Amino acid sequence: MTTSDPNALPAKPPGGIDIAQGDFEPNLKRRYQYDNIFRIITWIATFIGLIVLAILILDTFLDGLPRLTGNFLTSFPSRRPEQAGIASSLVGTLWLLGITALFAFPIGVGAGIYLQEFASDNWFTRTLEINISNLAAVPSIIYGLLGLAMFVQLLGAITQGRSLLSGGLTLALLILPVIIVSTRESLKAVPDSLRLAGMALGSTRWQTVWSHVLPQAIPGIMTGTIIALSRAIGETAPLIVIGAQTFVAFLPNNPFSSFSAMPIQIYNWTSRPQEEFHTNAAAGIIVLLVVLLLMNGTAIYIRNRFQKQSL
Repeated sequence: MTTSDPNALPAKPPGGIDIAQGDFEPNLKRRYQYDNIFRIITWIATFIGLIVLAILILDTFLDGLPRLTGNFLTSFPSRRPEQAGIASSLVGTLWLLGITALFAFPIGVGAGIYLQEFASDNWFTRTLEINISNLAAVPSIIYGLLGLAMFVQLLGAITQGRSLLSGGLTLALLILPVIIVSTRESLKAVPDSLRLAGMALGSTRWQTVWSHVLPQAIPGIMTGTIIALSRAIGETAPLIVIGAQTFVAFLPNNPFSSFSAMPIQIYNWTSRPQEEFHTNAAAGIIVLLVVLLLMNGTAIYIRNRFQKQSL
């Protein structure tokens, strides 16, 4: 009769692998050390980016604030840097922003709602989704060439050629994929239980989407739209390709007017050899940043308002 030790390891099975008991114990201390090292690296990378950004903004403000006067905001471009202003390009940028949002927002949101909520899962919709995602990464100058061929040359009788309407439609094409993708992602974040509950109470699919799903997704949709418009307002290459001017001595008053934009005016000033024009460019950058901050503030206000209504 043999006795066995209860604390002994089980015998190795025939043909099995002999693994020590200590091999199954995780080295938690080393894992926590790796986590701390990675956390420190990410914090360092974040602080480096913020410091560089702060230095650039501070340098721009120090150069441009002395030039940022009421005369600068109300004057037209000039060959004399002390008399040059940003009035025509500022108004042109606001016109472009309005036209771009007017076309891109309803079309982009509508396409995103259809693809996410109503489209069937087949090869056509999958191909369409892949192409929309790829279009979001196409260089902006390609959209400029497309706008030149379509809106300036092919549809010139409608858009009046190199006009604000052509520029706004070109920028709308540029940001349309971004709005579609952000709309779909915002709708995906809404729980399916909300859709099922709406349809269980007798609502149609469209009524459920319009009354329950879309209000929940509006904050994300607005955030994606403002990000897309912020990209459009800073683009220069598409506007140069379709023929935006660098010297406009009048305020555009309709969608068919010739125009300039703040990025083009800033680019023109930075290309001049005189130091005074570089100061004007810094002041123009400050104005452009203020416009972007106002856009983001409006988006935050709309997002918070819809969030309170959905609670």
